[in-house]
Amino acid sequence: MAEPTKILILGGTRNARDLAIMLAEHPHLDVLTSLAGRTEEPDRTFGKTRVGGFGGASGLAAYLRNEAINLLVDSTHPFATRISQNAVEAANAVGIKRLVLDRPRWVEQPGDNWIKCQSIEEAAQQLPLHATAFLALGHQYIDGFSHREDVHFIARMLDKPKTPLPLKNLVLIIAKPSHIAAEEADLFKRHGITHLVCRNSGGTLIYAKIKAARELGLPIYMLRRPPPPPGESFDNIEDLAAKIIRLYA
Repeated sequence: MAEPTKILILGGTRNARDLAIMLAEHPHLDVLTSLAGRTEEPDRTFGKTRVGGFGGASGLAAYLRNEAINLLVDSTHPFATRISQNAVEAANAVGIKRLVLDRPRWVEQPGDNWIKCQSIEEAAQQLPLHATAFLALGHQYIDGFSHREDVHFIARMLDKPKTPLPLKNLVLIIAKPSHIAAEEADLFKRHGITHLVCRNSGGTLIYAKIKAARELGLPIYMLRRPPPPPGESFDNIEDLAAKIIRLYA
């Protein structure tokens, strides 16, 4: 009997979780999901996982060789450009196939008011004086707003930061985003939000804040998504899973 195909999913997203669940049903696939460990309580309810970084492209390549991985799947966050580039280099170095999940970007809809920004610095610069801005961003993006002492910030994060955030006027909310637009709208109204700042992450799970801003007529400073990594890519997990099953299961 042939050995199962060993698949490493670079995860940390809901799509990666759902993909792992789909693939785990097939006995000829040995699926392991790697989580970066950015959250204190990552969801590990979907099969075998490892937590933590690899040590750059060379470290990832060494892991792929040592564990005899046959297929690398990049299902990381669309803004996780470093790990995606590491995946490109590592897969090429080892000589294994790499597939990419590039979930569709959000598209501006009637009633939306998007100010499209190339960078966090541009978004911070364009916020009007004395705005009350909701930052739907990771903690690694907060520094770019530290010079805007005139702005009142509301930031939501999954975990409490280990060090103080460099914002003078900040209310920090430790919570998961709601998937219900009415709940997001209530949150915006309670805090007097006048502007939303977020990344074009795509996906349906966290789209509620976009709908809420539309309903309230709030401007959205939308950070453009970086180009996807090169390679064969899929815009939904069903097609990606079908390809993997067709090739390896």
